[in-house]
Amino acid sequence: MIAIYWYKGDLIESQTLELGIDDPGLLYGATVFTTLRVYDRSLDSAGTNWARHCDRIRHSLEIFGWQMPDWERVRQGADLLKAHFPVLRIAIFPDGREWITGRLLPGDLCSSQQSGIVAWLAEAPEFRRSLAEHKTGNYLSAWLALREAQKYGAKEAILLDSSGNWLETSTGNLWGWRDGRWWTPPSAAGILPGLMRDWLICKLRSQNEIVEEEPWSVDLVAGFEAIAYSNSVVEVVPIHTILRSQSESPSYLFPLAPSPSHICFEKLRLSILGRLPFSEIG
Repeated sequence: MIAIYWYKGDLIESQTLELGIDDPGLLYGATVFTTLRVYDRSLDSAGTNWARHCDRIRHSLEIFGWQMPDWERVRQGADLLKAHFPVLRIAIFPDGREWITGRLLPGDLCSSQQSGIVAWLAEAPEFRRSLAEHKTGNYLSAWLALREAQKYGAKEAILLDSSGNWLETSTGNLWGWRDGRWWTPPSAAGILPGLMRDWLICKLRSQNEIVEEEPWSVDLVAGFEAIAYSNSVVEVVPIHTILRSQSESPSYLFPLAPSPSHICFEKLRLSILGRLPFSEIG
């Protein structure tokens, strides 16, 4: 991978970033960020959703009382890096410094979308996120949950609240299908309301699909025919098996759908691509 990034108005070729030893971004994870996927090699593509990503950063900066970046410079850096990477991560420091890095799409994304993944239930309190409604540089709890999930061969961790309700995954929002409708945990439950989540809710409701935003209790989850997670990079990925474990050997909490490529998510993916309205997909 090309060792290149954008920082404070400069394109830098290096594997390292120099920060002061008293930098709050280094000491406390004091940054806000967003991760976007560049569609059609354009920041202005509808799929890229550039304006909404910038708005999310702007909202967090306003809430925290931090300095706004030079937005023209942010755009300039993103324009340069999109020539090298399909996925960009834009981080802003409290004093308005911008830092943009890039990466490739996951190599197994297509197979994950088609065949589904294994997820692990992160039940311990240390896996609960703080400031969950903001994407800050303090992502330690979600990172720990994902690392723990990987020990059991899972590719995602599912985070819970103190009552045992399911909230989100370590990198995205949860989706369920039952009773002929969609279900997703509500923003008020303490989740990050992802931009892909918001887009899907609007898209589905505009096509007269029912989306229920309800807390995911154990009883509700037990009735799901299928579960998936979404974010701006992977779009929608089904979860075909969920593990739980507080010991060395995981146990199966579910195998969920009769098939990882449950028809509801096949239809949803085609709808995302804009090929047909959801209701017209067989």
